[in-house]
Amino acid sequence: MALVPLVYLLLRTAQEGLPAWWELVTTERVARLTATSLLLAAVVTSACVVIGVGAAWLVTRSDVPGRAPLAVLLALPLAVPSYVAAFTWVSVSDLLPFVQAGRFEGFVAAAVVLTLYTYPYVYLPVAAALARVDPSQEEVARSLGRGPWDTVLSVTLPQVRPAIAGGGLLAALYVLSDFGAVSILRLDTFTRAIFTALSTGFNRSMAVSLAVLLVLLTVVILYGEGISRRAGARYTSPSGVRPARALGLGAWRWPGFAGIVAVLVAALGVPAASLARWIGAGTSTDQVWDRLGDAAWGSLTASLLGAGLTMLLALPLGVLAARHPGRLSALLERTAYLAHALPGVVVGLSLVSLGVTLLLPLYQTTALLALAYATLFLPLGVAAVAGAAAQAPPSLEEAAQSLGTTPAAVFRRVTLPLTLPGLGAGAALVFLTAMKELPATLLLRPTGMDTLATRLWGATGVGRYAEAAPYALVLVALAAIPTWVVVRRTGIVPAVTGPVPRAGAARRRPGVRRAPDPDLVRDVAP
Repeated sequence: MALVPLVYLLLRTAQEGLPAWWELVTTERVARLTATSLLLAAVVTSACVVIGVGAAWLVTRSDVPGRAPLAVLLALPLAVPSYVAAFTWVSVSDLLPFVQAGRFEGFVAAAVVLTLYTYPYVYLPVAAALARVDPSQEEVARSLGRGPWDTVLSVTLPQVRPAIAGGGLLAALYVLSDFGAVSILRLDTFTRAIFTALSTGFNRSMAVSLAVLLVLLTVVILYGEGISRRAGARYTSPSGVRPARALGLGAWRWPGFAGIVAVLVAALGVPAASLARWIGAGTSTDQVWDRLGDAAWGSLTASLLGAGLTMLLALPLGVLAARHPGRLSALLERTAYLAHALPGVVVGLSLVSLGVTLLLPLYQTTALLALAYATLFLPLGVAAVAGAAAQAPPSLEEAAQSLGTTPAAVFRRVTLPLTLPGLGAGAALVFLTAMKELPATLLLRPTGMDTLATRLWGATGVGRYAEAAPYALVLVALAAIPTWVVVRRTGIVPAVTGPVPRAGAARRRPGVRRAPDPDLVRDVAP
């Protein structure tokens, strides 16, 4: 399924010829699109890593106030689609003091909006990794004389480097494939240019040429990320890992809290204020409330079907990547990421072509739309399954095989139960993302079927913000449910406060080795 849009692009390019493709992509406009898209991806990804890693560390390893509710609230921007966020920011731009003449658009606006609603892709895996990392190494480093910040930089962060790299990769690919936010904020990127070439100029050759160039850029990004996400992976103890001790921030405790609150106000407060404002206006919303039920039902059915199909395809690929690393499994895993970076409009076009040629019974059905969701969001499911399988010690499967259990039985009785948390989190994440998908839904939805995303897009496209507000509100409310599931499945637990127990103060739990007391080590050290 991940190769369907790539095969479509190759066939279309072969029909036009390589010289024609080269002539189309070696223009000044394409050079500007490339520079803008790459710069936007770099800026947003860097900001997401800073915000995501900083927030994850504050809520899991520091004594910042209100860590438990903040851990949940920091993930909620994931429930806000980028085009909803852009629409809410634009609709209240006249109230923002730093926006001149009420024009919130361009590169800076797109970077701000995409960062605020993309950083959870980094925050969630890093926070989950920090919650699962055994703190014994950090305590030993402290006992050997390293300071708290030196320990964080040299011991803690290297242990979660795969999570940082994986989250940064997802953020970069999301930015490259985003269509709604850059369109509303009037920034020319690959995705906007591709959609414009198809919808206004009907220039399919230009759209295909730009999409092929986008695939090549994605290959470069995937190659650059390489094996860094897999390097340094660590398994958790079968009996569990004790929570880490909170690091006292001292005078920085409240500034850290203020920084998190500032991010939440910008990411959640602006959309909430904007939606309340336009719903309160009440203009042209009488008929909208009657159509909400049908649109919500369309979103739920298509997203549920897409999430189920995606996880069915992601299960063998994720287990293969985690349990049998090698060139073939790495190639298959990287291939799944290629389609994730393509705009939904390109995936939609490829499946339209597939539907009218090979899958005619599925054309104009919800099943074909679910196939599009599976093609687009397969990496999310693969990453969730592979992460859960990688955290489970392979020794359990090896022990089962040594007792004479067949490989199929080992998979059914050991591997599959160990990956169920990842399956649940992946299904919730795919369901959430599919509900927000816009271009592929516009192209592939059955005739007469509406979703919350398509209704919202139709209203914002003509500036009817009051009509769009109820659809946006219901979409965010429904998306908040799987977001909560994802947060619960990550196992984010705030750090334990208080001093390190003295020797003999607590009974040792089976299977968990207690680190030496740093104070005691300092007292007896020569």
